[in-house]
Amino acid sequence: MTVISNVLNTSNSSIFHPQFSRGWTSHKSLLARFVHITVFLFFISSCAFGHDRVILGDERFEEYLPDLQGKRVAVFSNQSGIVGDVVTESGFGPHLVDVLIGKGVDVRAIFSPEHGFRGTADAGEHVASGIDEKTGVEILSLYEKGSRTPGKEKMDKFDVLLVDIQNVGLRYYTYYVSMFHLMQACAEYGKKVIVLDRPNPNGFYVDGPVLDLKYRSGVGWLPIPTVHGMTLGELALMINGEGWLEGGLHCDLKVVPCLGYTHQTKYSLIMPPSPNLKSMRAVYLYSSTCYFEGTVVSLGRGTDSPFEIFGHPDMSGYSFSFTPRSVPGAKNPPLKDQECHGVDLRGKPLEEIWEEGINLEYVISAYRSLGLGEAFFGKNNFFDLLAGVGYVREMIVSGASAAEIKSRWADDVEAFKERRRPYLLYAE
Repeated sequence: MTVISNVLNTSNSSIFHPQFSRGWTSHKSLLARFVHITVFLFFISSCAFGHDRVILGDERFEEYLPDLQGKRVAVFSNQSGIVGDVVTESGFGPHLVDVLIGKGVDVRAIFSPEHGFRGTADAGEHVASGIDEKTGVEILSLYEKGSRTPGKEKMDKFDVLLVDIQNVGLRYYTYYVSMFHLMQACAEYGKKVIVLDRPNPNGFYVDGPVLDLKYRSGVGWLPIPTVHGMTLGELALMINGEGWLEGGLHCDLKVVPCLGYTHQTKYSLIMPPSPNLKSMRAVYLYSSTCYFEGTVVSLGRGTDSPFEIFGHPDMSGYSFSFTPRSVPGAKNPPLKDQECHGVDLRGKPLEEIWEEGINLEYVISAYRSLGLGEAFFGKNNFFDLLAGVGYVREMIVSGASAAEIKSRWADDVEAFKERRRPYLLYAE
């Protein structure tokens, strides 16, 4: 059987051919694309298949299975928890939960994040707990109505928590917030946490304002920049080391690092980490285009290319247009069924996106095009919650340039990079 694992794990932009960079629209199309390039890659390079590929924490069983012997185990994961990020000709490799059960581990519960265990729910949608049909293991949703920190009834079900979930390294991407709440509960109830680390696809840079805690919310929980450049394992170490858990608590924490990964690795994912990040280009643009969530402009939810396009019915002077529709993962998208005019970023070279980091020109150009003033930011303060500060919106309204706004947070970024250094597990 041909195993295709991390085949796009390279900084060589030529591997991101347009037919692949628009991928993930379906599992079948993904597998077809991988199968077509398998033989080609076998002949041109052994780096993606041999000892040089990135080894994920969940593959390193010898490092954590001994900690699970005789223990009741819970797993925090979703559809991304494929052991080793392996794709074969017949489909994705096995999920961690399936592998653990096959090895005789007593898996008692699965904690599921935003979008649910299968990754199909809308952003912020309440997801009920239930039973995993394949394994019969109880699923405990962290997105039920009520507290996101599990209480005694749920915590009494297990002794050790395994974390194996693909993050994308942005402060407003909520999986790390769920991990924080789980660490808090485990510290309170004396449970051990083991993070099976995964690469951060945006781990090669740090950018954006550091969260002012008065803007703390479900889309921004820690005093970190928008793009923090850390893996979940590193972030868990920093949460512990900086005393960020409430009540001065510290979690009994172990991190199983990846092998063969550095912070300059351009690590490509094998599937969408959430319903509306459908391509690697979307993952890279997310730090810039997600700010549209706090405006009246559509960022393409309800299309095939969310976070890669943006527009509004009243934006003039643009030749590109799209119409958001109700689709799985975006049942009621902003500006549904309205033709929006705007910008298509799907052809933008990845090297340019990487070099720019957060690009506020997109939001600024849309703000100026619509001429709505403060009304551009809608009726709530969600833009400020995403930015983590108030000054980004204020500077946009005052007419500041993207460069001027970025210079405002530059010193904070450098200070954070120094603060995080003791917790880094991988070379910068």
